Amino acid sequence: MTDPQPPQSVDLGLDQPNAARMYDYYLGGSHNFAQDREAAQSLVRVAPGIITAARGNRSFLHRAVCAAAAEGIDQFLDLGSGIPTVGNVHDIARGVNPEARVVYVDCDPVAVTHARVLVAGDDRVGVVHADLRDVAVVLEDPTTVGLLDFTRPVAVLMVAVLHFIAGDVTNVVARYRQILAPDSLLVLSHGTPDHPPAQRDAAAAVAEVYTRTPTPVCLRTRAEISRLFGDFELLTPGLVAVDQWRPEPGIQPDPDLCGFLAGVGIQRRASHRSRPTGGNRAPQRISPRKGGPRPTL
Repeated sequence: MTDPQPPQSVDLGLDQPNAARMYDYYLGGSHNFAQDREAAQSLVRVAPGIITAARGNRSFLHRAVCAAAAEGIDQFLDLGSGIPTVGNVHDIARGVNPEARVVYVDCDPVAVTHARVLVAGDDRVGVVHADLRDVAVVLEDPTTVGLLDFTRPVAVLMVAVLHFIAGDVTNVVARYRQILAPDSLLVLSHGTPDHPPAQRDAAAAVAEVYTRTPTPVCLRTRAEISRLFGDFELLTPGLVAVDQWRPEPGIQPDPDLCGFLAGVGIQRRASHRSRPTGGNRAPQRISPRKGGPRPTL
């Protein structure tokens, strides 16, 4: 495999593997380097199901974005997006609604640089370099302000990202939920230590390999993941293994995916402080330079 040409204006950190590029490798993408593939392959040797897990998460993302777009949501905030190559959000959403807008957010300068190259020239897609924990920075970035209108429904995506953040993330997720208009969605998947005994050794091996990257893994229990949805109502079928959230007909549970839980929550409150009187959920065209009102933080 030939390495891609690295962007010239960013420190790629080629002295160590990168989680975003490793994930790209698992998905069959081309935005990864030799050290990423070596680390990824070492994971595959001790936990062969890691590729299945990555692709299972991406498949869940696909189904959730399609479901959101089918319900009329045309705005997506993808937090911890990584490199939007194989099965990216804007391509998925536009398969349902060609007018869909997407903002990708990542704290990794490598992922951001690659992402900006990939979406250059698309005025309905933007990339923000920020840590998702810096909620005000994310929401007040000119790219976010220019593309997303938080007085209308938005789908906030946190797919396979929060388990790379140590400590209590409950308040961080709550701040995103609090600014969302009714009918908005929180799409979330997360690794859990609640494995059947047969998968526990492999899960421990995966966690050990990631300790050698800048983003070690912090797994959370089902109860901890469930609390991240707060007062949002979980859509059917609830919080389930990532491959069992509205699977395609005939798909059987995969034991390699039992360590990833996924769910989609909806904002059901009748009124919301950031939504104007008389607002509705009908998709509206928004100037990419003017955007919508900023959320109140």
